[in-house]
Amino acid sequence: MILALLKESVLFAWGALVANKLRTFLSLLGITIGIFAIITVFTIVDSLERNIRGSVQSLGDNVVYVMKWPWTFGPDYPWWKYMNRPVPAYKELAELQRKLKGADAMGFRIGARKTLKHLNNTVENGIVSGWSFGYGQVKTFDIAEGRYFREDEAEGGYNVAILGSTIAEGLFPNNEYPIGKTIKVAGRSCKVIGVFNKEGESMLGNSMDNQAVVPYNFARLFMDVKSENSDPFIAVKAREGVSNMQLKDELTGVMRSIRGLKPLADDNFALNETNLLSKNFDSLFDIVGIAGAIIGGFSILVGGFGIANIMFVSVRERTNLIGIQKSLGAKNYFILTQFLFEAVFLSLMGGIIGLLLIYLLTFLARGAIDMEITLTRSNIILGLTISVLIGIISGFIPAYGASQLDPVEAIRTN
Repeated sequence: MILALLKESVLFAWGALVANKLRTFLSLLGITIGIFAIITVFTIVDSLERNIRGSVQSLGDNVVYVMKWPWTFGPDYPWWKYMNRPVPAYKELAELQRKLKGADAMGFRIGARKTLKHLNNTVENGIVSGWSFGYGQVKTFDIAEGRYFREDEAEGGYNVAILGSTIAEGLFPNNEYPIGKTIKVAGRSCKVIGVFNKEGESMLGNSMDNQAVVPYNFARLFMDVKSENSDPFIAVKAREGVSNMQLKDELTGVMRSIRGLKPLADDNFALNETNLLSKNFDSLFDIVGIAGAIIGGFSILVGGFGIANIMFVSVRERTNLIGIQKSLGAKNYFILTQFLFEAVFLSLMGGIIGLLLIYLLTFLARGAIDMEITLTRSNIILGLTISVLIGIISGFIPAYGASQLDPVEAIRTN
């Protein structure tokens, strides 16, 4: 009986919507715009968050970075104290390797923008990174072709390079095979031994696509390793079973010992980890999400008023028919369900159209920007749920009013 009532209510509501196409379209428009606005904001925010968190995770959630500057600044620490700090030095890596017990791997990295050439092909301002051998055990990456450099190549400063996909495409167009070819890095000859797998754009700028990696002992021949512009740092990966907090505590003691700091002296180095970035981004995404919800909420509110208004008109137009139905034995709940379903269908159809527009927008965005924007299942469910709720809330009062009409008075209404 319930299914029969449901079917009859659906058919009746559908017939009423089809019979008033222009009115239905105008009502759909408000909900469509509302769902489009709010779910578009959530989709973009989710995509940005996914991209940024992916970039942060590539740094390693169990890695601590020894650097000059912290990723977050305390309110009680003057900037000039940071300015006077020394940059991490390669010789400190050897001391850490000898003294640190809680580390599984560690490495040193510097980088600068240089010109790379192969025959007549040139890549200007390419990022050239100098890695110690151990940094390859800390950093997350995939090699599509070739190999990573050996430990003897790293220690001996061999002139070998691993290219990012964008750098490789610039130096070797038309699918030319790069492995074994000789290129010029900052005017010095260098043999290509590998190509990194394409990663795509990173919100933190740490994608391997635009980088060429060479051994540190080769990079120091054409980079100023003592300059802050080379962004030198030491990355330390925690041993299994050792937390980042434990690793940072041990690192602090060892680094203070290496730099000969007195017991009461402040640290002249920063220990950074990815959760510092994650915390900052969490608050940012919360603010953006709330702002998007408020903006989309107003759009949804306007659409809801539109549906309520249309439903009041619909009840008014069909008052005579309601009286006939009730005189033939239709119960109040049937009249209520009939109009409530009409409001829900109207709202749900508007929501589906809004979601389809967003889905189309994600395809257009992929061709325009180098970032994956995806309409997730959770956002689809959220959009449909909001549509149904708006339909119920907007349609309940008109539907309830229709169900309470006196059949005799309703029939007399013109």
